[in-house]
Amino acid sequence: MIGILYVVGTPIGNLSDLSPRAVETLQGCDFIAAEDTRVTRKLLNHFGISTPTVSYHEHNSRTAGEKILSRLLEGESCALVTDAGMPAVSDPGEALVALAHEHGVRVEAVPGPTAFATAVAVSGLPSKRFTFEGFLNAQKAERRAHLQSLVSETRTMVFYEAPHRLARTLQDLLDTFGDREIALVKELTKIHEAIERTTLAAAAAKYAEQQVKGEYVLVVHGADAPDKASWSLEEAVAFAEREIQAGASKTEAAKAAAAKSGLKKGDIYKALTQ
Repeated sequence: MIGILYVVGTPIGNLSDLSPRAVETLQGCDFIAAEDTRVTRKLLNHFGISTPTVSYHEHNSRTAGEKILSRLLEGESCALVTDAGMPAVSDPGEALVALAHEHGVRVEAVPGPTAFATAVAVSGLPSKRFTFEGFLNAQKAERRAHLQSLVSETRTMVFYEAPHRLARTLQDLLDTFGDREIALVKELTKIHEAIERTTLAAAAAKYAEQQVKGEYVLVVHGADAPDKASWSLEEAVAFAEREIQAGASKTEAAKAAAAKSGLKKGDIYKALTQ
């Protein structure tokens, strides 16, 4: 019998957020694949869990993933965890989950806290639709290209950022998007948790020279919806393509683009399929 890969969410700060089901899963599985075994061991010790751990992270994902898969195929069960939050989301665990699916291994979710969803919930910015963009590339050209691709994005945007790059990222956001509302969500569920609602201009000025600590989630207001009368077919198609990337079918995307642009759905759909 093939084993099960459990994708287990762990606390993003407060250890009390680990669910009873997660504790049960971590206790009952054969081994735990951890991003940093030292970090995970602290969590396991807190709950008196003695399950053995193996290392699985960005730099060993290929070789470690093959070893973990071999054990799963031999019938062992594995819990995949990251240092904080849900593994496989902006995380190398994505590759292990894909590998498991490719080889017929059952994947089971044990949900837990997720920083980006939690940040959106407490930001006060529009949450009906949002896009998670993760960490921006450290290379200037790649960062610029990424941000430029989002200039017309009307959904709320969510970014992760490390403290030493916060000032540069805020300035890049301001330079690309202009002044918009932003929520800076710091150290979620930890002692120094803080939620700051401000504007990109004010935030960029405030943090230009200020030394900060802690991990940040940046929740940025999307662009205003363009005037329907000003949309070209190319702009409508670009909007539809973003909808498809977000999971919509071509028909759904063409319909949404037509509603936004005032153009005919059939014309947009035809352009999408050419």
